[in-house]
Amino acid sequence: MKELTCFKAYDIRGELNIEIDVSIAYRIGRAVAQHFSAKNIVVGRDARRTSPAFAEAVSKGIIDAGSNVLDIGLSGTEEMYWAVTEFDADSGITITASHNPINYNGMKIVKSQSQPLEDTTDFKKIKKLAEDQDWIKSETLGRYYDVAINARRKYVKQVLTFIEINNLKPLKIVINCGNGAAGPTFDAIAEVLLAKDAPVEFIRMHHEPDYTFPNGIPNPLLVQNRPATAKAVVLEGADLGVAFDGDFDRCFFFDENGDFIGGEYVLSLLATCFLDKNPGSNIIHDPRVVWNVQNIVKSRGGKAIQSKTGHAFIKQTMRQTHAIYGGEMSAHHYFRDFAYCDSGMVPWLLILELLSLSESSLSKLVKSQSEAFPSSGEINFKVKNADTAIYQVLEKYQPSAISIDKTDGVSLAFENWRFNLRKSNNEPLVRLNIEARGNSINIEEKLEDITGLIL
Repeated sequence: MKELTCFKAYDIRGELNIEIDVSIAYRIGRAVAQHFSAKNIVVGRDARRTSPAFAEAVSKGIIDAGSNVLDIGLSGTEEMYWAVTEFDADSGITITASHNPINYNGMKIVKSQSQPLEDTTDFKKIKKLAEDQDWIKSETLGRYYDVAINARRKYVKQVLTFIEINNLKPLKIVINCGNGAAGPTFDAIAEVLLAKDAPVEFIRMHHEPDYTFPNGIPNPLLVQNRPATAKAVVLEGADLGVAFDGDFDRCFFFDENGDFIGGEYVLSLLATCFLDKNPGSNIIHDPRVVWNVQNIVKSRGGKAIQSKTGHAFIKQTMRQTHAIYGGEMSAHHYFRDFAYCDSGMVPWLLILELLSLSESSLSKLVKSQSEAFPSSGEINFKVKNADTAIYQVLEKYQPSAISIDKTDGVSLAFENWRFNLRKSNNEPLVRLNIEARGNSINIEEKLEDITGLIL
């Protein structure tokens, strides 16, 4: 048995023909079908060059295991999530490497009701099955069904339930799909909006799926990938810009000045959207930057609940608390009425409605938050030893901290400022976030001091 190194902490991804290929894709598809004794499994794929072949191999493995394939074709990860719930399937697999380099591919997998896989009872067992190839021979083969048109129609219908289209005011929006999978799905949503006379104008850029990624791998979290969207917003005189990653389960925002909006402030804006309509609701947030969202939620009568970072943890906490919305500053946003799953299309629709109802600009909405609770944004440090780096910071700051929290990494809070420090799950990195109350603390000075202890 050779270990499959494409199985990572949360999903499957690997370098082509080194960690993952079509034969491994077949084995994973068959292992998923056998593990769940599945009747129906949804299969989707992103825009990468190898994704059609990987999807075909996964589908063959599913069919050989005696399970049916519900193929939704070129699609986003969230379309797979919704199709699993909508069609009452036993599992779903999207072929995607999201924002990883061009020579990578992978998969994201859920089980019935679009639930994340349990690490021990699902993920590791699927991995072992795929490694051992201890197949149970099926007496009958499964069948293949092309459900792409119906699945997208149902998905678009659900996504648009999050807003009242009649609330929308005239707005111009730059949409950057990064030549990933987002373009066709966005067009399907926009078509319905315009058919219902929504007074919005869309400026599309890098729109068509293109596996060569001529404008770079779609990952707006990287600073070097932001200028194209920012410049287009200013050039077009748009009200905002929206950019997607490769499988569009994350979207990123730029205000009317072309300034990038930090994920911690997007989280608070979306919390506002839900609490204005559903007072008293539970809102989930991650532990990295918390004071602003806690203030927003409290001021609107909601309850802010902290969860460990990561989709499996956020989704579990949401289900346990029946939270209406959960967010991470990394731009993953989760919705109760979307099978507790993350979506990159729902957020921009909610922001359009928020801008329309508030009759304010995006920069003004964010400014009030960033002035009350300024943030450093997430800073990544490449280190030789993450534990040593963290120890050196804690040795200096922990004795004077008012509180310490170890939900995810370690968070130390003081009277007027706070920081979270944590290790990366997959890289030799330490990630730092600093936040403050108003202008009482100079964040740049704190960042410089902590940087000196880490490096």
